[in-house]
Amino acid sequence: MTALGPYPSDPELWCTIWYMIQIETVDARADVEHVWRSYVTVEDWPRWTRSISSARWLDSGPMRIGHRAVVKQPGMPRMVWKVIALQDDAEFSWAARSPGVLITARHKVHANGDDTSRITLELEMTGPLAGVVNALTGRRNRRYLAMEAAGHRAAGEAAAQA
Repeated sequence: MTALGPYPSDPELWCTIWYMIQIETVDARADVEHVWRSYVTVEDWPRWTRSISSARWLDSGPMRIGHRAVVKQPGMPRMVWKVIALQDDAEFSWAARSPGVLITARHKVHANGDDTSRITLELEMTGPLAGVVNALTGRRNRRYLAMEAAGHRAAGEAAAQA
């Protein structure tokens, strides 16, 4: 895990009773285009990470703000995620609600300048129950973020070599 931006270098400081953020960053031997394709093709996520049981878009057409997907992860309830921010070929964020918690997941990719890309996944929870939910799921969430970052890397690298 790598601290980015204004966040403290100690991940334990990223959680309060109202706020929690987890970040996972990896580099891929693939260009931004191939990694981005792995981000937006959510139906393929279960093929390259065991942290996703099923995923599918509920809306047709290319990803856009307001686009929704349903995602099921092992040991967690099925959640509907709604795209809330989008910068093509660079970043998208989506959010889901759970009682007392707003969960936002950010998927970022940028070029390192040497035909490799940096993949950054962020999971943020806010709300009155964020601390409780983090206490119950934080360890699993960290493991899942690492699995998903590794999966995006593998998917991007495989596509780049095809």
